[in-house]
Parts: sequence; C-alpha cells; structure tokens
Amino acid sequence: MEPFANLTLPEKEALRKTLREEFDRICAKNLKLNMARGKPGTEQLNLVSGILTVLTDPTDCVCDDLDVRNYGNLSGLPAAKRLFAEILGCKPEQCFIGGSASLQLMYDLIAKAYTHGLRHSERPWSQEPKVKWLCPAPGYDRHFGISNHFGMELLTVPMTAEGPDMDLVEELVKDPTVKGIWCVPKYSNPQGIVYSEKTVSRIAALKPAAPDFTVMWDNAYCVHEVFGEYLPFPDILSMCAAVGNPDMVYEFASTSKITFPGAGISVMATSEDNQTYLQGLLKYQIISYDKVNQLRHVRFLKDKTHTIEVMAKHAEVLRPKFACVLDTLAREVGPLGLATWENPKGGYFVSVNTLPGLAKRTLALCAEAGVTMTAAGATYPYGKDPADSNIRIAPSYPGLEELQQAMEVFCLCLKLAALEQVG
Repeated sequence: MEPFANLTLPEKEALRKTLREEFDRICAKNLKLNMARGKPGTEQLNLVSGILTVLTDPTDCVCDDLDVRNYGNLSGLPAAKRLFAEILGCKPEQCFIGGSASLQLMYDLIAKAYTHGLRHSERPWSQEPKVKWLCPAPGYDRHFGISNHFGMELLTVPMTAEGPDMDLVEELVKDPTVKGIWCVPKYSNPQGIVYSEKTVSRIAALKPAAPDFTVMWDNAYCVHEVFGEYLPFPDILSMCAAVGNPDMVYEFASTSKITFPGAGISVMATSEDNQTYLQGLLKYQIISYDKVNQLRHVRFLKDKTHTIEVMAKHAEVLRPKFACVLDTLAREVGPLGLATWENPKGGYFVSVNTLPGLAKRTLALCAEAGVTMTAAGATYPYGKDPADSNIRIAPSYPGLEELQQAMEVFCLCLKLAALEQVG
C-alpha cells in the first residue's frame, strides 16, 4: 500500500469513495462489537472458576486460627496479607486487604485526605486553598476521574519510554500545592510501558515541598505478562524507606484480572505507621472486608509461584488477541503512515497514536459502524487530548473472530478519517 502522503488528490478521492462504500456495507450489518474496557473474556473467567469450590465445608473456613465467617480482622486475613506481600515484594504488616476493587481503596484514601488529612498533612486537603495532582499521560481515565471529582487541578506529565518525564516531575513537586502523582509502573495503562529502574529510583527519592505528597502506585498489572516470562519488579516501599521517604508511597493491586473482576480482593500496601493511622480512621467505616473471599483466593492462588502459573494460562488466551491487534495494525495501517503504536509485553491494552486530529473522528465512525471503544481523550486529564491522537484498544473481551472484525472496522475508520481530513 502506498503511504497516504504520496497519493494525489484524485487518487485520495477515489480511495475515499471506495472505502466509504465498504463502510456503508459494514454499517448495514448492525454490528455490536466492544473493545472499550479491559474486561477478561469468558474463556479467562472459566479457567479460574475453580475458585468457586475451594471452600466446601465449614472446616474449610478456618485459617490462621480464625473463622473467616465471623467479625473481626479489620486489615484482612493474615494469609491474604502474606500472599500479596509475596507478590509485591513488601511485608505482610504493610498490607491492608480490601474488596474486589483497588479503585475503591484509592478513592477512599483520597477522600480521607480531604476529610481528615494524611499522616503528615498540616490540615485536611478540603481546607487547602488549592490542591494540584500530577497525571502522567496517556494514562488511566479512572485515576484522573478521582482527582477531578475532588476538584484538584490536574497537571499533565508526558510519558516517556521509561515512565513519566522525571525532569518535569522533580520540578513540579517544588510547588507545595502539588500533593501527589498517579503511577501505573508495570505495563502502564494504556501504553504498556514498564518504568525503568532509574525512573523508579527517582520517584522514590523525590523531595516534594508538600510534607504529605503522595505517590499512588497502582501496580495493577504486576503479574500480567502476555509475551515472555514473568518480569520481576522492584519493591517501591523498601526503596522509598531506604532514601528517607517511608510514608510517601501507597501501593495498590488486586486480583481483578487474575480471578474474577467482580468478586476479587485488593490490597493497599504502605508503611506500618501509615497503616496505623489509616486503620484508626477505617475502624469507624468497616469491621472488615469479605474474609471468606480472601480465603478463597488464598486457597486457590496459594503463593506467588502458583499465581504466575495461573497468569500464564491467561496469557495463552490473551496472546492471540494481542497478536491480532498488532498484526492488523501492521498490515492495514503501518504502510500508510497514519499511526504509530506500542508493542506491549503485558498488561491489557494497545495504545495507538494517530496523526494529529484523527482520534475523535475515527472513533465516531467506529461507533457508527457498531464498534464501541474507549472515548477519544479519555487517556488525558479532563478528557482532553491536546493532539486528538491517542486511542486505547482493549483486546481482551471479544472472541478472536469478533476482535478481528472489530480491528478491520477500526482500520477502515482510521483511513476514512484521514482521507476526510485531507479532502
């Protein structure tokens, strides 16, 4: 295929007409294809459904001399703490075990900062004249949504191949109104970038002006390889402690894409002093999260080694889907010079950057053709992509045949959007 930039205007018009006819034929099919969210597909849910039967008898419900069916243990089942600590590389006493959504723990932490302040806060954040937050972008829309929901001023930090632009981060944290940063350090959402060791070290060694500056370390994809072997990752808690910042980081993870997204468990790991402070607030809110479900996960996942084995089975399902996305982009879009994209080794997304000004129109055409995707701009603060170019593709939920069809529609829509722009 000839790059679009090399075509004459008559050639572009003829191609636009041909593609539009193809687009109209697709629209007539009334397709309903969804690549909007990173949801595990049914095959993935089925391969972990053994978790439903690991507790079959009342005697199965005792662990660490505790009857998990009863009240108590605010911070979670000790065995669940040990499991997450092994996976993350931290200490069990640094872990608080929550419900199915780590996002809930993140939201709750920010809410407590506003109502009561964090351990090193001079006052509740609601009493601050202004709160600013660093948002590496492209990034996770729900992170940005939490910050925006609380009225923070969102500051965009560009992502590089090694993680956030640390020169800019180190400059911005000199402002005492900058209270924190969102980080997805391994297989970032949506680009699939793994923060380099240098970047992680610089984050751990930050010297912010705000005494309660908070690193929200969302390690959502810590064991989520798709291509290749498990990639070890450093423990941010011990790194922060080693350079005099033991209370600066809060690490989050969950089993949402390991077992069931709607019925998993989550963790918030932070210093023991932070845990003591936060649990002093949490005791008025909850007696404990679901310890029966925590025990199900302990029995099913067993330890880090077995968890990685479970994730290898997920990878077997996901690998052909990611290959479908990447191969179709390479075949249909690559030669035309319309977009670039990441080739992630893990995580749940493929991040595509079109030529400037094409993302919204491409996705509008996709919607018209029956393909649902994450809204253009969602990967930037306030939903505003300054270049109108970033598109997040989520390959996991559709079946392979549907995914192939959806990708062909996507590529067709991108071509049409590009031809409309030059026409």
